[in-house]
Amino acid sequence: MLLCVVAVSAYASPRSISDAEAEVARVRGVVEAGAMPRSALDRAEQELAEARDQQSLQQMLYGSVSVDDLTREQTAEMVGAAQQHFDRQQEKVNAARKLVDAGVAARTSLTPLLEELDARRRTLDLANSRARLLEELAAMIQVEVEESEAEPRPGGPLRVAERYDGDGSLTHAEYLLVRAAFENRYSRPLPISAYGDTPLHRSLGFDHRGRVDVALNPDQEEGEWLLRYLEGHRIPYFAFRAAVRGKATGAHIHLGPPSNRLRTAD
Repeated sequence: MLLCVVAVSAYASPRSISDAEAEVARVRGVVEAGAMPRSALDRAEQELAEARDQQSLQQMLYGSVSVDDLTREQTAEMVGAAQQHFDRQQEKVNAARKLVDAGVAARTSLTPLLEELDARRRTLDLANSRARLLEELAAMIQVEVEESEAEPRPGGPLRVAERYDGDGSLTHAEYLLVRAAFENRYSRPLPISAYGDTPLHRSLGFDHRGRVDVALNPDQEEGEWLLRYLEGHRIPYFAFRAAVRGKATGAHIHLGPPSNRLRTAD
């Protein structure tokens, strides 16, 4: 009976951070008074760590935050939370397996723990996938600025990017027209990867206001159509076929003039 209670308790959802903090404080006082073993405080602190990681994952992985709304620091926090979330469950599984191998617990007691471990593995995979995507976006931003500041190469277009200056700006009304035209033609939303200013752009030192990044390869049919539309309406763009130096597959179309570098105070 006791083993079943322990297994269910380990599998239960963590409490809120405030409740977990209050429980740690309460248990610490009881432990210091000698009325509880140190292991009780360890369990309470584990529950607090669990609640904090759950909050990080809820906000940055499962919330409404998009990849370009995150900074690299936040992404590292997200991946760390997912890894710790997984590692704690792996420890519970290892402990339960020892009880099963010793004949103290039934093998079926492992089932809910293994199911939870598998769920946390998927969460970790998702966090790592989002982190890789953020690095691809960062590489795309870097190549945008590098190519916009480079001298045009003689004898043809840029190796990585093609630039069209149009009338030099992108208004919100023009963006809405582009989006509506794409949706009308292809019956799906324009795949926006970054709209206007983002924390990622700012963290890299670039001003992305009045610009939009679209996740389309300019050499594919949809990308080619978009470039023709932009040129027909004199909307400036950069068409990128890849990111640089093998960092990422960053083919995309940047609507608007090149991003400027942010000025920092001396």
